[in-house]
Amino acid sequence: MRNKSLTKSSLDDIPGVGEKRKKALLSHFKSMEDIKNASVKELSEVEGLNKSVAENIYDYFRKGE
Repeated sequence: MRNKSLTKSSLDDIPGVGEKRKKALLSHFKSMEDIKNASVKELSEVEGLNKSVAENIYDYFRKGE
């Protein structure tokens, strides 16, 4: 049996981020480091992401700071 996702990333642990949003994020930002450093405004500019999901992503990467 083949998995839908071939790559597992920390994006998979964020509420509201599925395969389509993960692909959109990686396409827009080009790297996980760029996603981690993005502001809520920058994240909101990704096609298919609303402000609530952008805030989830932003908060996820800053919870340990």
